[in-house]
Amino acid sequence: MAKVGIPKEIKDNEYRVAITLAGVKSLASEGHTVYVEKNAGVGSGMSDDEYKAAGATILPDAASVFGESDLILKVKEPQAQEVPLLRKGQLLFTYLHLAAMPKLAHDLAKTGATCIAYETVQLANGQLPLLTPMSEIAGRLATQIGANYLERPMGGRGVLLGGVPGVEPGEIIIVGGGVVGTNAAKIALGLGARVTIFDLSLERLRYLDDVFGGQVRTVFSVGHYLESLLPHADLVIGAVLIPGKQAPKLITRDMVSKMKKGAVIVDVAIDQGGCIETIKATTHSQPVYEVDGVVHYGVANIPGAVPWTSTRALTNATMPYAMKLARFGYQAVLDDPALNLGVNIHEGQIVHPGVLEAVGSPVAAK
Repeated sequence: MAKVGIPKEIKDNEYRVAITLAGVKSLASEGHTVYVEKNAGVGSGMSDDEYKAAGATILPDAASVFGESDLILKVKEPQAQEVPLLRKGQLLFTYLHLAAMPKLAHDLAKTGATCIAYETVQLANGQLPLLTPMSEIAGRLATQIGANYLERPMGGRGVLLGGVPGVEPGEIIIVGGGVVGTNAAKIALGLGARVTIFDLSLERLRYLDDVFGGQVRTVFSVGHYLESLLPHADLVIGAVLIPGKQAPKLITRDMVSKMKKGAVIVDVAIDQGGCIETIKATTHSQPVYEVDGVVHYGVANIPGAVPWTSTRALTNATMPYAMKLARFGYQAVLDDPALNLGVNIHEGQIVHPGVLEAVGSPVAAK
């Protein structure tokens, strides 16, 4: 039987937690021991007493949780003070996004722990089952956030995305037609904005044209057409993803300089380094900054703003895999091809090709 640990998330304004009450009950019913750090679930609406009633043992701090557990379930990548708590042979199951964080990748490799990333668990059909629920939330929030920062008191142009009768609506450009882009477009259309989606897959663009009934303008390629349309945009949403790899920079500094003053960029791809040259990671505490008069939003844990919803959506997806890891340990990785693709670090080595390409071997790290 496994000892499963759930530490409290400590990333800036991160209120999600890696397990729900139902998840604790499921693990406990199979005889596993579940350790939850004190107050870990409060931000998501779950108290220590509720966790205890579900079968968990509450521990006072992160060191206790890491020290007692074989399998660590988290939401976000380990922060600097958490990395030393990991040890050889331990399993870590969480979002990692290491392509944009070479130091963290190398530091995690040195711990000897096996680090499995939610975002690179991949099914045979290419779907990313553990990234999808957060991408759905991040996409929907991206439009809401953009609408908020377009307000003049927030530094924006003072544009109402939906417009009103007699006044034209705002223009939204979404770069990437995957889960994030599709969900951003849903909210944008609901608000009444004009929406253009760029993608490199004609098949995906046909699908989007079909599901949105032609209400969304779809454009193939991102070069010349993107550059020519950006100056008309009020809101740009970056929604590009190449699993495990750094996001390509599709919007350059020069392109940003030609955008309207007070336009807003929300780059959801920031977890993988961002798809806009001028973007840098920000936090919920300090979410925005300006470049050439354009408001930039680069928060790397957007779904953390709605933890009640996102914790439940995330754990709905992660718990079947967590249960396998609790039952079988590392053998679960060998038996499940999707989970195998989630392994980023094992026995001191960076083993995911996309991450390795982005950050290099830990042996060569300085």
